[in-house]
Amino acid sequence: MSLSWLPNAVSIMRIVLVGPIIALLLRAEFGWALVLFLIAAVSDGIDGYLAKRFNWFSRLGAILDPAGDKLLVAGSFATLAYLSQIPIWLAGVVILRDVVIVAGSFLVNFLVRPLSGEPTRISKLNTALELMFLLFVISRAGYAWPDKITITILGAAILVTVVISGSNYVATWIDQAREGGSE
Repeated sequence: MSLSWLPNAVSIMRIVLVGPIIALLLRAEFGWALVLFLIAAVSDGIDGYLAKRFNWFSRLGAILDPAGDKLLVAGSFATLAYLSQIPIWLAGVVILRDVVIVAGSFLVNFLVRPLSGEPTRISKLNTALELMFLLFVISRAGYAWPDKITITILGAAILVTVVISGSNYVATWIDQAREGGSE
């Protein structure tokens, strides 16, 4: 029996956890929100590891994994901004980048040519920083740890990586559109 479905199941679990995490945050149950968020964040690495290690790639997985990441990150940023735990402008920048990536990928995929490949290193770093930032913000809301300066430094790093990775995606799509238009 093949376990090739496992990475997709892990991604689906991450998507399913978004609702309870947001509900717990809204009820100020930061301890449980932290536990579920940590599980969801770790699952992001697990599904990718399984897919690569055992060559369990699928078209569905290529959609579920980034969808799970974007839903977790955008939902958590929006909720924590609503709760005044993070600046609204930072949540807006992070969510706007994700909207641009989803819309741009959709347009390039259907109007130019099918996309293939995986996220850039800067994009992976951005996602890791966002997940760490969110973990720290939830932890600070519930347990007053870590200190504000740590969260501020992480927020600044996120701003830099959001701009660089977002610009990188747009530049890549422009190149692909030029190449696709000349064929």
